[in-house]
Parts: sequence; structure tokens; C-alpha cells
Amino acid sequence: MKSVLTDFLNLLFPNLCIVCGENLHKQEQQLCINCLQGIPKTNYHLVVSNPIEKRFWGKVPINRGTAFFFFQKGTPYQKILHSLKYRGNQEVGELLGKYAAQELLESVDFSTIDVIIPVPLHPKKQKIRGYNQSECIGNGLSKILEKPIDTTSLTRIRENTTQTKKTVFERYENTDGIFMLQNQNNLTGKHVLLVDDVLTTGSTLEACVRVLIEIEGIKVSIFTLAVA
Repeated sequence: MKSVLTDFLNLLFPNLCIVCGENLHKQEQQLCINCLQGIPKTNYHLVVSNPIEKRFWGKVPINRGTAFFFFQKGTPYQKILHSLKYRGNQEVGELLGKYAAQELLESVDFSTIDVIIPVPLHPKKQKIRGYNQSECIGNGLSKILEKPIDTTSLTRIRENTTQTKKTVFERYENTDGIFMLQNQNNLTGKHVLLVDDVLTTGSTLEACVRVLIEIEGIKVSIFTLAVA
């Protein structure tokens, strides 16, 4: 009876792949198997001194850095981030966080982190959106890596304006001083995995790292769902 009801609901409200728009099979979630297998993965978690890590050289010290997949505007996979950030699809963030975590387990550097910290939104922005998309990703990572997620030690204390069309220096100024630490002792000597949805210039992540490295003995690695 339950199966019949599910089939009827799927007929009225079809469960579609967010990338290609095709009907999903019962065992598929959010993405069909073809689109899931076709994700343009970076595999940077297996490469030391990879292009993501080089973006931070000479700016802030990070232990490791990686992203799950390459992002390019106009491609079908852009729909994943659009669905996560603007359509309230929290589930896709957690799901892809889980998929990514399965691969991070292959790396000693990423599998041995102590705590996961999502890049925080300003409280006003989070209230409007209803959730923090980076926290959704972090929840997925946490469940597979079996590491705690910390959403209180790093907070955003001021909203910054859009980064679009800003120069590198203007982006630095725009993110300077927007984050603050609380309960620093909780992170002393820890290896932190800082999580965001997409890496473009890295200015927001830099601002987070600048604050976190004030903590004694801390190591910071970076994970983003996508990299531009």
C-alpha cells in the first residue's frame, strides 16, 4: 500500500534529477546515477600543493585544501549550487557532503581532522535564507568522517557587500574584520576543517583563517563543495 501511494505521489510530483531533469529511480537521491558519476571531480585531496592550496600561498597558512568538483557558469552542475543556495534544497548539500567525505577518507590529512567549522553567515542573512548552506555540507561531512561540527566558535559579526567586480585588494578590505572567535580554548591544538560552498577568490576563507590562526597550536585545512 505504501509503495502504491509513493508511486502515485511521484506521478503527481515527479522526483527529478536537479542536474539533467530526468526522473529519479527509487534508490537515487537528488542526482541520477549518470549525473553523479559525471561530476567533474578535482581529486585535489590526493594532491599535495594542489592549485587550491597554491591560492593561499603567501596569504594565510593552511595545512591542506581541496574541493569536491569544478564549477563553471553555464554548465548543468551549476544547478547544484543554485538549488542549495537559492531554492532551499538543504538536502543536496548534506548528500554531496557525504559523497565527498567518502573520498576524503582516502587522505590521511583530511580523515584525521578534529573538528568541522562551516563558514558562518551573518545572522540577518541566515534568518532570511533559513539555513547556512555551508553548514548543510558540513553536516554531511560530519556524518561520514565521524567528526563533530562546530557552529559557535567562529561567528560573523558584520555583513560584507557583494564581492562581484571588486579587485583583489578591495575583496581583502571587504572581508577584513568580519569574523570573530568565541570559546577559543575549544580549538587549541586542533586540526580544523573549514567548510564553504564554493571557492572563487578565496577572500572569505582567508578572512576566516586569519582569525582562526590566532588560536595556539591550531591547524586549518579547507574544503569547499566546488571551486571556480
